[in-house]
Order: sequence, then C-alpha cells, then structure tokens
Amino acid sequence: MKKITTSFSIILFFMMIHVNAFAAISPKTIQSTVDELTLKAGNHKEYMEKGVRQVARLWQDKDGNEKAFKTFCLDHFISDPNEKETVFLKISNYLEAIYGNFSEMRTSLGWNVTIDNGPLHSIDQRFAAYSPSSHLSEDFYTNKIAFIIALNFPELSLKEKEALGNDRKAWAYARLGDIYTQRVPSEVMQKRAQISNDADMYIAGYNIYMGSLLNPKGQQIFPNDMILLSHWNLRDEIKANYNKGKTGLEKQRTVYEVMKRIISQEIPKEVINSGKYEWNPYNNSVFENRTEIHVSPESTVRYQKMLNNFNIMQEIDKYTGNTFIDRKFDNDMEVALDDVVKLFDEFLSAPELKQVGKMISKRLGRKLEAYDIWYDGFKARSSLDETKLNEQTRSLYPDAQALEKDLPNILVKLGFTPDRASYLAEKIAVDPARGSGHALGATMRGERSRLRTRIPSEGMDYKGYNIAIHEFGHNVEQTISLYDVDYYMLNGVPNTSFTEALAFVFQKRDLEILGITDNNPDKQVMDVLDKVWSMYEICGVSMLDISVWKWLYAHPDANAEQLRNAVISLSKEIWNKYYSPVFGIKDQTILAIYSHMIGYPLYLSAYAFGQIIEFQLEGYLQDKDFATEVERIYRLGRLTPNAWIMQATGSPLSVNPMLETVRKVLK
Repeated sequence: MKKITTSFSIILFFMMIHVNAFAAISPKTIQSTVDELTLKAGNHKEYMEKGVRQVARLWQDKDGNEKAFKTFCLDHFISDPNEKETVFLKISNYLEAIYGNFSEMRTSLGWNVTIDNGPLHSIDQRFAAYSPSSHLSEDFYTNKIAFIIALNFPELSLKEKEALGNDRKAWAYARLGDIYTQRVPSEVMQKRAQISNDADMYIAGYNIYMGSLLNPKGQQIFPNDMILLSHWNLRDEIKANYNKGKTGLEKQRTVYEVMKRIISQEIPKEVINSGKYEWNPYNNSVFENRTEIHVSPESTVRYQKMLNNFNIMQEIDKYTGNTFIDRKFDNDMEVALDDVVKLFDEFLSAPELKQVGKMISKRLGRKLEAYDIWYDGFKARSSLDETKLNEQTRSLYPDAQALEKDLPNILVKLGFTPDRASYLAEKIAVDPARGSGHALGATMRGERSRLRTRIPSEGMDYKGYNIAIHEFGHNVEQTISLYDVDYYMLNGVPNTSFTEALAFVFQKRDLEILGITDNNPDKQVMDVLDKVWSMYEICGVSMLDISVWKWLYAHPDANAEQLRNAVISLSKEIWNKYYSPVFGIKDQTILAIYSHMIGYPLYLSAYAFGQIIEFQLEGYLQDKDFATEVERIYRLGRLTPNAWIMQATGSPLSVNPMLETVRKVLK
C-alpha cells in the first residue's frame, strides 16, 4: 500500500508541474485584479475571488498577456444579481441547444454500430468513432465564453455545495460552475472518443455460440441457435439454470469454464463471435467436423483494450492535475474514494453473509461454487418456467415497435395516471440493439431518450424483457429529470448510481407488469435476501475495478500481459478476502469477467451505490404512492449524493439499513 501511495504522489507531482507550465498569470496580477474588483463585488467577494483564481488557472499564453487577463476580469465580472440571473438563463438555453444537437449528431453517427440493422462496414465504425463535440471546449476557451462562465460561476467544493440547502438557483449556478474547471486539448478528447468506441465495439461483438460448446463428454448441451453476449448474457444463462436439476448444473459449470477462458485469455480466437467450430472449454480443444484443429488464444486483446483506456486517461491527467480515479469519484460520483472503499468493505465483511451463504447451499443441496455469486433462487421468477415466460414476452413484443407502443400501458400498471404515462412514454423511443442494451438519455427538451434492447427475430425473450424493463427505468428517470426540473443546469441525477437505483426498482417489478403475482408469504424475506446477495456480488466486482486502476497508476508502464496477470492476481486476492470465508473455496477469478472493466472504466461502483440507494428508496416508497413519489424525487435533479438522498428519503446514504434488515430476516 505504501508503494502505491508513493507512486500516486510522484505522478501527481509531475502532473501538477505539467499543468502549472500552462499558467500565464502571476500571483501579483491575480491579487491586484481581486483588489480592484472587491468594491464592485459587494456581498459576492468570495465568489469573485474564486472566479478570478479559476480563470487564472485556466488562462494560457495564447489567451493574452497579464494585462489582457486583468482587463478581461474587470470587464466581464457581473456584480448585479438580476443581471447575473439573466445571463445564467441565457447561457443555460445556449448550452441546452448545443448539447442537445451534438447528442442527436452522436446518435445518428453511431446508429449503425449500435442498432441491429444489418452488416457493419468499416465506414460505420469510423463515423461512430468521430466526436463532433471534441472541439467545443477549446472553442469556448478561444472565444472566452468558458472564461466568462468560470469568472461568474466558479467551481464550488463538495462541502460548499452541500451547504446550499434548498436554494435551487444556487444549486443551478453551482452546476454551471462545474463545466469549465479543466482544459483538455480537443485532439486528446477526440482520441479518447476513438478509444472508447473501439472498446465498445469489442464488447458488443463478443458473442459465444452456445450450440457449439461441448461438455467433458464431447456432447452438445445448449440449443443450436443460442448466442450469448459476454458477460451479461452468459451470467443470465447461469441465473436461468438454477431450477433445472443436473442438466442446469452442467450448463452452469460449462458457462463458468467459458468465463475462466475469457479472463485468462486462453479462449481461442476462432470461437469468439463464431459458431463455425465446436469447442470444449474444459480442456480448451477445438474441433472441425469432430477433428481437433490447431487454434490461437486471444492472448491479451481484452487487457490491451483496458490498457488503451488507461493510457488515454493518463494523457488527460496531464491537463487536469489529478488522476482518472480522482475525477471519477471526487468529480463524477462526488463521493470520496476512501469513503466508497470503506462502505464496500463494511458490507463485504458483514458476518451475516456467511449465514446467507449457508442458506443458499442448503437450498441448492450442494456446496457453493464460484458462479453462485449470481444465485437467483430468491426471486419469484426463479420458480417459474422460463419457457412459458419466453412465450409470453415473445408474443407481447415481437419487435421494438411493439414494446414502444406498450410503454404507456407499462407505466399505468406501475401506478402512473394515463395522462402522465402518455407524457413520459411519448418522449422515449425503443431501438433493437446489437449488444445487450442500454438507455441513452436526451440532453435537450424536444429530444427523445432511447431504450436499446436486444430483440431476436423470434421476438423478445424473457431475459431481454427483464433487461428492457431495467433500461426503461433509466429512461423514465432521464425524462423526468430533464423535462420536469426547474433549471436546465440541474437536469439529471447526482451520479449514475441514482439512475441505476430507479432502473433496479423498475426491474424488480417486471413480473408484476406481466400480470404475474407472487403469493409467497415469504416474499419480503426473499426480496431482502436477494438484494443482500446481489449487493455482495457487485461490491466485490467494484472493489476489483478500483484495485485494478490503483495498480495501473502504480505501474504506468505495464504492458497488456502484465495487466492480465495483475487482474487475475487481484481478483483472487479479493475473492480470498471476502468470498472464500463464505464459499469455502480459494483463488477464484470470476470477479474479473465483467465487460464494464473494458468498455466502461470505473463504472461498476455505480451499480453498488445504486443498490444501496434502491434499498433506501424501496423502504421509503413502501407505504407511499409509487408514481407520485418517483416523480417528486427525480425532479430534484443533480444535487450532490448526500443532499439528494436526504431530500428524497429523509435518511443519509448508508449500508446500515440493508444490514439491519437482513439481521432481522435471519433471526
């Protein structure tokens, strides 16, 4: 740990030297500018001084000399509160138009690589990788718009934001102040967009043709037409086989063998996104017409994609003065990394997890195996025939248009009035996705958010429907928090955890929407156990994600092979600390299978936080009008996490409610 801390210090020192190399304004000029503006600032001296110092930090030689800097500040600082509000509202309108139209451009440019509408061509990927907004930030520094915003709406610290209370206008000003706090060259941002798109494409095309898999006896055990995306669909196939006896157990073990080969990169390149050959993942042999053939392992491709993400983030670090880890937690999540790790460690170390593990082992009638981190037997659907569920969802939703048409009906079933259901649903479009699906939010009023989900030619199966309801929860949040907030600058939620929370709340009600009621008297108990076990899984994965990025910063010159070995080693280390005491087995690598680590760096913590928030939301919503409260809560917009959860539920963010509830359940 000391080595990592020391490495961080060295890295940050050199980053600060790089950043300060751009500074063109002396402390003397900054102070004289502050002194001259003091009389003009009136009661806003503190904000004025923040603004001047922020502009000075961002100012470069090409923006003008020290005299030009001082003149700029004296000419553009707004001291009159009414004028400031007028300017703020104008800026908000301009930014909404810019962000919204750029968003529509990105949607159009990425359409063919995202939507399942036929074969891809190299030109599709090149357009999808192009970022039309990559020059926006630098343009706004060049024409001084960024400096006007930074001067009059400076960045506030987390502590200062949380002292704003219920002053909505002050919160909106603070969010405008978050925009221009760093200056990254457009070519670097364009490069980041290309690398991110490359990782997305890699994940979106990582399908396993299950009909080509062989068990240890050389037998086919999956349907010919089953194609599963890693890791999402592979995980869901494990979940789907918990009530299938020995056949289900064999399928689960086979899927886990596939996962281990992906993690180790021993998986043959020839079986990725192809069903041409038969593959036995147990001994890693590949056959063509029952004759074993020579193949090549994927080797380190997976980890090179991760390394590409790290390298571009390192390049951005030079212009921000901090690390990607800092930006992700301090700036994006607005929760300190140490607090996140402490929260996850507190949960993962809870002694109650051993009791839950024993309960699952007893229900399964066998010892726990590593993939049982996804045990799905506490859910109502685990006792239902998935074949019948598939028939029902395929009949209801043969294509994307059928699901889009049914969105208002789904909302009415969840308690929304017909008028509000129509209002929300008309602002959401459904698209058939190449990948597992996602929710793409709108960024200006008049634009529709998009629900992307995989819909095979025979119609949407239950797995796809379950994911679609999750994504629909995102879309509802995206719509309410854009169209119904009082200030555009407050649109959205504190961080991605808060949209995940509503997505989980919706997903939990998927059977209810289908008209299937759970009459189990132990339903509440089962729900608690399910949430606790799900939280157990995602907290460990999040800890691995964080540990990998800490390792990368401690080993900035690592190659893909070294990263692969580190990920495998760290996954075993975290498993042995938090899971081995419950599972009774050591050195498992399963935590490293998550595709988010390649395509969405440091995103996994959002799911863990999302589950904490969901638990608190569910507890709060239990005796409330569901639709009314969902709308009230998500109109709060983008406050800080602590301010949002307090205003939403009246309680601070904590894992204690979940742990206290599971203690009661276990008693």
